[in-house]
Amino acid sequence: MPLLNRRTVISALGVAAVLVPISARLAIGQDAGAASITREMILNDPDAPIGGNPKGDVTIVAYLDYNCPFCKKSTPDLDRIVKEDGKIRLVYKDWPILFPTSIYGAQLALAAKYQGKYEVAHHALMGIPGHGISETAMLAAIKAAGIDMTRLQADMKAHAADIEALIKRNMAQGDAMGFSGTPTFLVGPFQTSTLDYKGFKQVVADARARQSGKK
Repeated sequence: MPLLNRRTVISALGVAAVLVPISARLAIGQDAGAASITREMILNDPDAPIGGNPKGDVTIVAYLDYNCPFCKKSTPDLDRIVKEDGKIRLVYKDWPILFPTSIYGAQLALAAKYQGKYEVAHHALMGIPGHGISETAMLAAIKAAGIDMTRLQADMKAHAADIEALIKRNMAQGDAMGFSGTPTFLVGPFQTSTLDYKGFKQVVADARARQSGKK
């Protein structure tokens, strides 16, 4: 199954931890669309699913693909730091860039949001081993997680335009920021990639220090 690039995904609808200031990324947009991306759009898109503490003092914005092995590897540690810390606001950005079925996975998860089950769907899809996952396997995982499939299909149809628009906004943000692949995490003022629990804990501490003017 062929890999997709970001613009193909828009028209169809790295492992090291390197800290890069978000402001620097926003300054290097390559086209007019990139120039329209703002920090507010990235952090506070009203349609983006939110996890963790909505009033947390540090925000992690997670750009993920359900066919990404590194996203799946990072998920348990991300969940752990969000739960144990208690003051992290987690913004999910479905960024389906790897395989054609990545788009379908994003559509499923975002449709599940309308029955209050986005994170249930998200974790079900992230729990499928490997990459190049079939639509059949994705549906089976969603069903096994206890999501109302009749409502899910109805919401996918009824909210198709809104779901497509949200995915396109996420894709535009990836272009504006110059992301090279999944996963990409924005943690406070920093951008990083695949992290383990220790890495997440450190970058959250660094973000707090930067926000308080101590670093």
